[in-house]
Amino acid sequence: MTTYNLIATTASGIEALAANELKTLGYHGQTENGRIRFTGDIKDIIRTNLWLRTADRIKIVVGEFKALTFDDLFEQVKALPWDDYLPLDAEFPVAGRSIKSKLYSVPDVQRLTKKAIVEKMSQVYHRRGRLPETGALFALEVSILKDHVMLTLDTTGPSLFKRGYRVEKGDAPLKENMAAALVAITNWHTDMPFLDPVCGSGTIPIEAALKGLNIAPGLKRAFSFEGWDWVPAELVADQRAEAAAARRDDVVLDIMGADIDGSMIEIARLNANEAGVLHDIDFKQLAVKDFRTDKHNGVIVANPPYGERLSDASSVHRLYQQMGDVYRPLTSWSKYILTSDLQFETYYGEKATKRRKLYNGALRTDLFQFWGKRVH
Repeated sequence: MTTYNLIATTASGIEALAANELKTLGYHGQTENGRIRFTGDIKDIIRTNLWLRTADRIKIVVGEFKALTFDDLFEQVKALPWDDYLPLDAEFPVAGRSIKSKLYSVPDVQRLTKKAIVEKMSQVYHRRGRLPETGALFALEVSILKDHVMLTLDTTGPSLFKRGYRVEKGDAPLKENMAAALVAITNWHTDMPFLDPVCGSGTIPIEAALKGLNIAPGLKRAFSFEGWDWVPAELVADQRAEAAAARRDDVVLDIMGADIDGSMIEIARLNANEAGVLHDIDFKQLAVKDFRTDKHNGVIVANPPYGERLSDASSVHRLYQQMGDVYRPLTSWSKYILTSDLQFETYYGEKATKRRKLYNGALRTDLFQFWGKRVH
């Protein structure tokens, strides 16, 4: 099988988590801003799409070079082996980015890249006029950073955060791969209690259950590569079957998702059922201030409201105070609370053991970590 240069793209701040996932899957990765480079064949493309929890996409690097002029760009794009990837009828939109480069006009970069690919394809397939573009989708991107051009082919399709289990969502849902990242940052193991006290549509507890039961996050969805004629359908079927068989049914989880809004709890149950983990999570309508437990060595992961609107700020700060009142006495529990309110510690009433900057979409947030002291 052909070996490809691949990249797993990620949100800013969670590259190390995706790199660790790749390492666990047996790949040696090189971490860069927003991506991890690694190599693999078609089987590896299928496998990483199925299994990576924190990445956004798996892309093939078709080519890289330096370009200072549009002639440079055109000729070097044209020289790449596009017929190794694109059939005659391929639909191949070209997205573009350019940062700190002489070729700064993105529309011109996209147009010339597309033109160069069309010219190469027309020569290879002995075709005159427009290419049909009526077949499978091959989404391409030309990205230029400091005059360094990278051309990539997206194997994934819609981002990997779209697991396929979320049938309904709340007002400000956390992306599934971001929820998986929060779980990965914690010290949680499957023999420990896990709580999301403001679970909304259930994404964080569902992602914890998927990880705890070793369920591949991509099993419920389709990928772009499944429409490509050079990806064998039987290989995809084999990898899907292998992933499905990896589920651990011998693990008993103690995961709870709570929310003050009963309608959100119903939505969370629907999503958990779609994900195949409804019976592994205890969902309850419960206010933060009413939580009580005699369990030890647990983990709390929460993505509470941020109070971005001034009208919400006082109620959100009151919620943060309630969290502190309820959680501070749980000294054996570790708490991980994500918010864009950088004054969170003031309202919670305790200085965090550690803070980690993360981006929830375009919004800068901090994960405030309060590490518990394990009791035996």
